Amino acid sequence: LAQYCYPQSLSKVFFCFPDPHFKRKNYGRRIISERLLSEYAYFLKDYGRLYCITDVLELHQWHIKKCNDHPLFRKITTSDEKDDPCVEAMHTTTEESQKVQRSGGDKYYAVYERIPNSDVKPITAESFF
Repeated sequence: LAQYCYPQSLSKVFFCFPDPHFKRKNYGRRIISERLLSEYAYFLKDYGRLYCITDVLELHQWHIKKCNDHPLFRKITTSDEKDDPCVEAMHTTTEESQKVQRSGGDKYYAVYERIPNSDVKPITAESFF
């Protein structure tokens, strides 16, 4: 990613129906992880958004946990989600989303916002562990 983007150059990042990597030994390959979230935060502008959608509940719960735990992201409010045209687009217009819709499957999504560095709480030994 560093070869294609400048720091704080992206306003939105989408992860639509990524491979769930069900086996525990492959969890490190998941597209949402502590390490990769830090990289995404590096390239996102302040208040930039990270969108993720999946049809796998277990993976959705993984996304929520990792994003909630990361100090540089916060979940956007429900009202902000409703006002964001990208939420509707990823939920209805992507090819995979339409495939899930046709098969009657469920879709789970979340939207997170990049917290500006000035708003990040300092990390201490107590808050780290």
